[in-house]
Amino acid sequence: MIPAEFKYLFPSTVDEAVRMLAEEGEDAKVIAGGQSLVPVLRMRLAAPTALIDIGGLTELTGVRDDGDSLLIGAMTTHYEVQRDHLVQDHALLLKLVTDTIADPQIRHRGTFGGSLCHADPAGDLLAPVLALDAVMIIAGPSGRREVPASEFFVDYFTTALGPDEILLDVRVPKYTGWSAHYEKLNRVAQAWSIVAVAAAVQVRDGTVSAARVGLTNVGSGPVRAVDVEAALVGQPASAEVISEAALRASSGDGYKDNLARVLTGRALTAAVAG
Repeated sequence: MIPAEFKYLFPSTVDEAVRMLAEEGEDAKVIAGGQSLVPVLRMRLAAPTALIDIGGLTELTGVRDDGDSLLIGAMTTHYEVQRDHLVQDHALLLKLVTDTIADPQIRHRGTFGGSLCHADPAGDLLAPVLALDAVMIIAGPSGRREVPASEFFVDYFTTALGPDEILLDVRVPKYTGWSAHYEKLNRVAQAWSIVAVAAAVQVRDGTVSAARVGLTNVGSGPVRAVDVEAALVGQPASAEVISEAALRASSGDGYKDNLARVLTGRALTAAVAG
């Protein structure tokens, strides 16, 4: 199908993009890599009156060292995140998750921030960003504000972004020296997750000193498995401890509960093995 008619706007600065959003109203949409929005437009499941293309805002691209955290620009492609040495050294979980996203063509076009703003509960990046305590840096008419990932994902395909706001960067604390794994169940290669588990652990002298676990596609948004984390910290990094902790993974759904527990056990086992 052919998309409905819309106005196409191409801002040269973030401030101009925010102004355009405010002027065009709530029926305007921001387009980044377009890997989620364009198919929806073609099927006429969305009919925005204006598209504001932020592809030219180079200040929103790249990964930067920000002391005890990394700043990942919203327009950074999955491929760039996947290959970035700062991500590999300080946020290994994000690299491993990005390895599983779609196919090389989509990873070269799709963007880190675009996936988060789309907020598909089956999207792979939501749970790890939540588990890693990331913070969203947002620009709007009133200036800039920061929203923790725990408050950013509101519901199915819904975030805390206002209709006149743009995601600029994602601040991710450094997890240097942590091991990680992303365990994903899908029907075929490159498909959306039925359920997936993002796990990062810090092991010192055979004991789990810290853990981060996030669940993908077990609800209307990503889920932080805090009970699993609590069961691990301070315990030996053993198969028995992991097995017991994994039983605390929950989705609230009988079918997915079992998947979440099995995949949590696999993710933690692989992460601990390093």
